[in-house]
Amino acid sequence: MNRLFGSKSTAPKPTLTSAISNVDTHIESLDVKLAKLNAELQTHQARLSKMRDGPGKSAIKAKALKILQRRKMYESQRDQLQQQSWNMEQADMMTSNLKNVMTTVDAMKTTNKTLKQQYGKINIDKIERMQDEMADLMEVGNEIQESLGRAYDVPEDVDEAELDAELEALGEEAEFEMGGAAGESELPAFMRDEVPTFVDEPPEAGKVKEAAG
Repeated sequence: MNRLFGSKSTAPKPTLTSAISNVDTHIESLDVKLAKLNAELQTHQARLSKMRDGPGKSAIKAKALKILQRRKMYESQRDQLQQQSWNMEQADMMTSNLKNVMTTVDAMKTTNKTLKQQYGKINIDKIERMQDEMADLMEVGNEIQESLGRAYDVPEDVDEAELDAELEALGEEAEFEMGGAAGESELPAFMRDEVPTFVDEPPEAGKVKEAAG
């Protein structure tokens, strides 16, 4: 059967990249041929410029005409191949962009699925209740701080007149205490009031001072 219908080809299918490479190689070969033909035309043109009219000049013109025809044919082929290469490059670019788009779409689908799995486990109502509880606890904490910082039995309003009167009273009291202390005897109290029974004569003030000093 394979001899009649042929066996299935196992060769790899051509890709746009390989096709573009083959066309570019063909274009390069045509450029080489065109450069060679241009050089031949320049040679014939130089010879014709130095020759007079005659059979020899006509023969060279005929050769130059054939070369010019071949050059136009190669130029036409090169233009067609260049257009083909450009079209294939555009197709390859579109294919590459499409692959990138599909890759991006697949990545977005995977991310979307993951986000749904992650956020699907979160209960928004529980979060709201927790936020409310935190706000209540903060309010209670502020009330506790205010209660602990409250002063006890301390008058809040004290004017300057009351302060001046209190300071003046304190000054008079201090002066009174200092004046009373200066009027008392320099002898100790136990020696001023009475003399012990075992002392024959009361001590003199000067001697007491010396003994005390």
